[in-house]
Amino acid sequence: MTDVVIEATGETVGEAKWAALRELERMHPGIDRDAVRFEVLSEGERGLLGVGYAPARVMAAVEPPEAAASTSDGAEASSDEATELRRFLERASAAIGATCSVTVDERDDTLVATLGGADLGLLIGRHGQTIDALQYVANAIAFRHGAERRVVVDAAGYRARRESALHGIAHRAAEQAAASGRRVSLEPMTAIERRVVHEYLKDDPEVDTVSEGTEPNRFVVVVPARSI
Repeated sequence: MTDVVIEATGETVGEAKWAALRELERMHPGIDRDAVRFEVLSEGERGLLGVGYAPARVMAAVEPPEAAASTSDGAEASSDEATELRRFLERASAAIGATCSVTVDERDDTLVATLGGADLGLLIGRHGQTIDALQYVANAIAFRHGAERRVVVDAAGYRARRESALHGIAHRAAEQAAASGRRVSLEPMTAIERRVVHEYLKDDPEVDTVSEGTEPNRFVVVVPARSI
């Protein structure tokens, strides 16, 4: 059985390991914590007076529980939706020139496909453009076939790490916009990433957000509420 491999970050190595364990348990409930293997990629750097901070990074790997691979009565472990999703991602990855394993976690309203292997950087792409494109196409195919569950495509905990980074970017931009009274434009992002920023700041009474520009250079602008 292919190991589940994820990468996680934290202010310390201990926090990064804890974040990795939480993500592994979310992906595969009942996983054996004692069987998780860690590799410290970076111990992080706090920097002088908070400048130049870099988080600690760890890689965690574990074999998923046997129960996730089969059912007690010998029935198929995955639905037709999950099987088709796995086949699509395997074919798409091969077309990109990457070799990967695909595990699909089925939930009530979501199929979470996790890519594993040595070519994850190629599959994620610059600013996540490749993995976002795979997720978009996978959802389009599922919708066309009448599926009711949305698809999430992840690799090495990329989604959680990127969402955390986007929350930090959005928070700092909101503080800057509220303090200066000026609009703050963020870097170009994919539609998925722009949605994360909009959702994160939607309940902030001091700012509002709008998307401007054209693809692939469309970006979020954080606007002081009093200027609207």
